[in-house]
Parts: sequence; C-alpha cells; structure tokens
Amino acid sequence: MIYPEKYSGEFSKFEDPWRVFRIMSEFVEGFEELAEVGPAVSIFGSARTKKGHRMYKLADRTAELLTKEGYAVITGGGPGIMEAGNKGTSKAKGNSIGLNIELPFEQKPNKYITTLINFHYFFCRKVMFVKYAKAFVIFPGGYGTLDEFFESITLIQTGRMETFPVVLFGSEYWKGMVDWLKGPVLKAKNIDAKDLDIFRVVDTPEDVIKVIRDFYADKKGAIAAKQKTVPIQKKKEKE
Repeated sequence: MIYPEKYSGEFSKFEDPWRVFRIMSEFVEGFEELAEVGPAVSIFGSARTKKGHRMYKLADRTAELLTKEGYAVITGGGPGIMEAGNKGTSKAKGNSIGLNIELPFEQKPNKYITTLINFHYFFCRKVMFVKYAKAFVIFPGGYGTLDEFFESITLIQTGRMETFPVVLFGSEYWKGMVDWLKGPVLKAKNIDAKDLDIFRVVDTPEDVIKVIRDFYADKKGAIAAKQKTVPIQKKKEKE
C-alpha cells in the first residue's frame, strides 16, 4: 500500500516519476485534438491588451484574413490579443483554437474558442503551438510573447525545424529589440547576419498575409524546380 505521506515533505522527490504520466496525457490529448486541424497559424501577444486598443483590433482583423486564406488560428486561449485572434477567426467561421494554460491567477478561456485544450505544463503547450503552425504572428506582448518569439527563431536557426514565417507585428513596438539584435548582438558575433532574415516586421494585417503567401509560393516553386531537375540528372547519369 502507498501512503500519501510518503509523497510529502522530504519525500516529494517521489512525485517526479508519476508526473511523467500527466505530461504524457497532455501530449496525447493535444496530438489527438489537433491531428486533423489542417494548416494553422499561431497568434501571440499580450493578455493585457484591452478590447478598444488598436492592436486588439488589428489582431482581430489579421485572424479574420488568415481564416479567409484557409488557415485555422491557434492562440493561448486567454484575453487580450489571444481573444482578438479567436474573435476574428470566429467571425470568419473558422477553426478558432485556444491552448489554455493553468496559472496561479486563473486564466479563463475566452468565449470565441471553438476548440479548447487545457494545459498544466508550458512546454507541452509550446510544442502544440509549433507543431501545428505554418506561421507565427507575434503582436506586442511581454515575457511570454518574447519567449515564443525567441524559441521559434532558435529552432529555425539551429535547424531543429524547417524554416517557416515568423512575423513581428508593429514596427514601432519591436524597433528597440530589432536594433539591439542588429547592433550589439550582431557586432559581438553572437548571431550571423543571415539570422536576422529568420523573421519579418510588418504593420498591417494585409502585410501578414503577403509574407505568408510569398513564403509558401516561393517554397512551392523551389520544390517544383528541384523535382523538375531530378529526371534530367538521372538521364545524364544513364548516358
């Protein structure tokens, strides 16, 4: 028989092996729920952005346009920019996905979500954002937003995942960070100049759509060109 007191105080270390099962369950639920979601775009930004704020309205509009392009929209499921993203998707009758996180101060899912998945662990939730997204659109936000931005560009930079569009929305807001990357970080040779091309900065919902459209149009063209050259190379080898 296992006694509850064994898992408290100095014996709390015994909780860790059992925690693996909760982690597994979160991954399984996320994979099952999103397995057939199709192409999607993840939208990030501050939970503190008010409904009347300019960025809230722009996030709403961006999500609406993305939905009309055929994308599902994934957000963190909470208020602010997340709510705006789900709202715009809902208006366009798209698949409005919220990946909600349990926090010490309760984060309630917004009312515009059509597919809701709750997470206890941030890292499980972050895997879902990346795995099912064809692009990231990052509106002004705080530490959590910055975390998502830097994780995505790190995964691309290190080759841990294929390049995909990472779009910062709001040049005025992001200017200081971009100047810092182009200045001290680049001058110290902590990144290469090509690493600055991993992300784009835009100021309109229409530009978000253009960046994503252009990226996948170029990608299809590159794949088609590569496939076209294969038979020619084989023919030469036979000769």
